[in-house]
Amino acid sequence: MEEQFEKELRENEAGVDAAVKRFMGNKALYKKFLLKFLDDHNYEAITEHVYNGDYEGAFNSAHTLKGVSANLGLDPIYKGASEITELLRGKQAEEVDRAKVDAVLEELGRVSGIFRGIIAKYK
Repeated sequence: MEEQFEKELRENEAGVDAAVKRFMGNKALYKKFLLKFLDDHNYEAITEHVYNGDYEGAFNSAHTLKGVSANLGLDPIYKGASEITELLRGKQAEEVDRAKVDAVLEELGRVSGIFRGIIAKYK
């Protein structure tokens, strides 16, 4: 894995060391899975579900994104996905603080875009 790639990930608060450790120290394998993240559409699914008022679907997509981002050490994405998961967990539509969900979703989109941009540069 390129030194500059690692540097950019770290500068954006990715937990590269812990993630590489999960990949048994294999940086090439770690990079391979980071590249696969470009094909993950859970953020878009969360957005669509929230827009349509399908909070259970949004919860499921956020929960999946939370796991994927945790394994890859994409900590800012993990943080946003976790927050959305907790805002939606066990809630009926009328109990959801839509303004808070929208604010977290906006930030999640911002950090997701940053990491997608970094990863795309090193394909």
